[in-house]
Parts: sequence; C-alpha cells; structure tokens
Amino acid sequence: SNVEVARMMLEGGARVIQYREKDKTGIQKYRDCVAIRDAMTACDAVFIVNDDADIAIAVDADGVHIGQDDMPIEAVRDVAGDGMIIGLSTHSPAQAVDAERRGADYIGAGPLFRTFTKKNICDPVGLGYLEFAVRSVSIPVVAIGGIKEDNLGTVLSHGARTICMVTAVTSSHDIPHTVSSLIEVIGSCSTNAVRPD
Repeated sequence: SNVEVARMMLEGGARVIQYREKDKTGIQKYRDCVAIRDAMTACDAVFIVNDDADIAIAVDADGVHIGQDDMPIEAVRDVAGDGMIIGLSTHSPAQAVDAERRGADYIGAGPLFRTFTKKNICDPVGLGYLEFAVRSVSIPVVAIGGIKEDNLGTVLSHGARTICMVTAVTSSHDIPHTVSSLIEVIGSCSTNAVRPD
C-alpha cells in the first residue's frame, strides 16, 4: 500500500516524500495521508501532497505540489498560507523563471527522460533544461521523470542536487535498501560535483 511503501522509504532514509494518488477517492487519500503524516512526523521528514491542497491542509502536510494545469499558485498560497511549501512542475525555461517570480518554493524540472508513471505527460525536456533551471533560479530544483539507477549519475553531473524517483523505488524488492543505496550515490556525487556555470 502507499502507507507501507512510505514507511519503507523512511526506513531507508528518505526525508522528503510526495504522496501522489490519482485513482483513490478523497476519503481514501485523506486516510493514507493521515497515516503517512504520522509516520513522517516521527522521523522529522517533509511530507508533500500532490495536487490536493485541501488534503494537504487537512492533514497538516508540509507542502503541496501542483502542475501547470492545476489551480494557480497564487490561489493555492491564499488557501494554504505562507507556512506551506508550494512546488510547481515546470517543463521549459519560461515556466521555471515564471514559477520563481510567482512565489514557488521549489520547482520540479522534467520529465528529463520518457516516463510512464503519468498519463498525458509532455515529451522529455532533456538535461539541457535541467542545467538551465539549476543556473537560472535561486529556489531548489527537483529533477524528475524517468530517473533510474543507471542514469542517476548523469542527472547529478548536470547539476541536480534533489532527485525525485518513483519506479526505481516502488518496483524494488527491498525498498529500504534501495533508498539507502540511492541516497549514498546522490551524496557522493553531490559532494564531488560542481554546479554548472
């Protein structure tokens, strides 16, 4: 279940988890998020809810993540308040710059590679866009979309310091071990890498 996967990710050392669920009812998502929020509070981890600002507020999540076609970031800020983290998906240089100007706390940059975890997603934006985003905005940039163990090093070498991974984690037979190993790779690459100029 979503709750079990979140707990295993926390066991492996994950300290930011985004809840993304498209197929459940509102009450099912709410119950999931309450359970995940409780588990994450015990670990002092950051909990982000995808799309549903109302659920994020109701469960006292740390933040909400929205897409380009969701409610405008200004409206989400009005509802959620200044204390909630708001992330915005971006797919182009103009969107990245606009997201920071409009008050996003971080941006998702991607999809970098082809991914099948979402329906109706745009074509991959590539590593050039990641480099632009890292150089051009002062808020955190989260690399996302088709990132696996075999291309993680490449993504890190293009300036990413925060990585969103779905399939590489959820399809693992040992989620805690996989998360721990990925964190080690990210940490070692981030320590030695130079931010693109």
